[in-house]
This record gives sequence, C-alpha cells and structure tokens, in this order.
Amino acid sequence: MKLEHVAFQVADPAAMADWYVAHLGFSVRRGSDEPAVVRFLADGSGSVLFEIYYSPQTPVPDYRQMPPAQLHIAVLSDDVVGDTARLVAAGATRLSGPEVVRGDQMAMLRDPWGMPLQLMCRAQPMLS
Repeated sequence: MKLEHVAFQVADPAAMADWYVAHLGFSVRRGSDEPAVVRFLADGSGSVLFEIYYSPQTPVPDYRQMPPAQLHIAVLSDDVVGDTARLVAAGATRLSGPEVVRGDQMAMLRDPWGMPLQLMCRAQPMLS
C-alpha cells in the first residue's frame, strides 16, 4: 500500500490552491468547480498529494481554533528562517519559531485560511 492523498474540507479551495502554488511551489494535479470545488495539490517532488475541497453538505472545520499539534501540514524547507519571513509577507501568520528542536529546525505558521503549516529542516532526513 502507498498513501495517495489526505483531504481537507476548506472554505475556499481555489484561492487556497493558488496560494500554495504561488508560495510553496506546489502544482494542481486535478481540479474541478462542479459539482463541488476541489483541487488536488502535489508538492514540489510530485510524490505527495493532498486534496482541498468544499462540499456545502459538510461543515468546514475551524482550523484557526485547532492547536497545531492536533493537525498541521508539514513541508520541508532548506531555509526555515527565510521561508518563514517570505510566507508571513505573503499572508501567513507565525505561531512559533524558527527554532531548533532535537536537531531539527522548524517554524509553525498558519496559512491565510488558518490551516497550521509547519516548516521543517530535518537534521536527518526521513524521506528518501
């Protein structure tokens, strides 16, 4: 088995996808505006997907009220300090860091829609 994607119900998937493409280097692999708004986003490697969608029959979680330890999207960064500043200038909110924890450099942000976004630079990479 291989994980294909994780999905998140969000209020504005089209705008959120545009921000992730513009500021994180992601790409839209598939998208639709009918019958529901949906975007499948791939990371820069093209090997990790997540889906953001809006279905009017399903409540949108209040991501701003969720502690980041409960749910977050983690992305690898070669420059946590610089990327934190760049993303904050683009509308993200800094919650903590940049800091070093157990040798890993990290920062916790919220994207403009409140989704927790963790920037990581691992001392020892976990992905090949």
